[in-house]
Amino acid sequence: MGNVERQISPASVVREPLSISVSTAVDNYLESMDGHSIENLYDMVLSESEMPMLECVMKYTGDNQSQAATMLGLNRGTLRKKLKKYGML
Repeated sequence: MGNVERQISPASVVREPLSISVSTAVDNYLESMDGHSIENLYDMVLSESEMPMLECVMKYTGDNQSQAATMLGLNRGTLRKKLKKYGML
């Protein structure tokens, strides 16, 4: 018998909620700190996640800023400001 490539539809893939990924990342970070003092964790998590989120959404929308802004729940001007902030424009 020959090799048969199996197709998987996106609807059949089980994905964990984003909150689980965030919890895992924060838990791993806290564990790696090994008891050392931590400050501004909230701001750090937001700044560390905003740029990759923007990159992913821009890629997903084919760099269509209007679609990306809608997807993110931002107005287009705010999106452009964020893209400039991260050197993505």
